[in-house]
Amino acid sequence: MDLDALLDHYFHTPDLSTADPEIVAQGMEQLRLDFGVEQDAGRKFALWVMMEALGVAPPPADAFKQPEEAQLRAAADDWLRATYRLERDDDAQG
Repeated sequence: MDLDALLDHYFHTPDLSTADPEIVAQGMEQLRLDFGVEQDAGRKFALWVMMEALGVAPPPADAFKQPEEAQLRAAADDWLRATYRLERDDDAQG
């Protein structure tokens, strides 16, 4: 999934800082809906990552509840640990 294409699809711009707040709210709602119905594991994970970057993702245990989603849940937990380490390292260097 291409980030710019996703941003354009949900928010009608690749730059959220220029987006109308109403469009952003609508895009967030559509993103949540699409995440909830997505069946493809890779696409579902990509949508979750985007939601996480935007600060609206549910915790991995809530996002990937089904037994068949155990790998996605583990990947999401790994993603959170990795981003936390990057943020911590950036704070330590800055």
